[in-house]
Amino acid sequence: MKKNRRKGKITSAQRKRQVQRKIRLGLILLAALMVGIGILRIIKPGWFAIGYFELSGEEIDASKPEIDVELLTVNEYSRPGTETEKIRGIVVHYTANPGSTAMDNRNYFEGLKDTHTTEASSNFVVGLEGEIVQCVPTWEVAYASNSRNIDTVSIECCHPYEDGVFTDETYRSMVQLCAWLCLKFDLDEEDVIRHYDVTGKNCPKYFVEDEGAWEQFRTDIKKAIKKTKRS
Repeated sequence: MKKNRRKGKITSAQRKRQVQRKIRLGLILLAALMVGIGILRIIKPGWFAIGYFELSGEEIDASKPEIDVELLTVNEYSRPGTETEKIRGIVVHYTANPGSTAMDNRNYFEGLKDTHTTEASSNFVVGLEGEIVQCVPTWEVAYASNSRNIDTVSIECCHPYEDGVFTDETYRSMVQLCAWLCLKFDLDEEDVIRHYDVTGKNCPKYFVEDEGAWEQFRTDIKKAIKKTKRS
């Protein structure tokens, strides 16, 4: 025959201890969450940014390539003066104008304010000898990547021949510039894309037609970022 077992009533003291234990557990979990968020803010500050932002620091400054700042005149055809949103990517282009220099392309963009023939520009142009010219500030829209103008930085790259293959000097500067921009905007090599990835246009020609070269370019950017962080 089964014995009836009566469940003992919880005393007010026991109930109070249970509540206190739950409160302590909740405070521990909250503290752990706050610590985790604090660590993430240090490691990936870009996750918490809403609008445009830039990171700064010794390692970022040290990785900055030499840049000739030749900003375009504010005008509706090449530098509209529109503010960008949070930068979420870097878009690589080629000039499709074999043999032209960085300044040639910069001056073409500048001339659009007078000719009104089209809307075109880029934040940066990398020349045949590796020179880098900045045409539009990174916090302003450049007319380069269609729907991604608002949240990307654009880089036009010069090339000597119709095949679109870059000189070694151009390539090295492209890698260095992309690595610096990744550090500056809390991005990585996967956030570096081609114009082709936005619109399907054959641009940059060399990196669209040779996927292996494109993947190697991203790998070289990754190495450059890691090298900067180790130094």
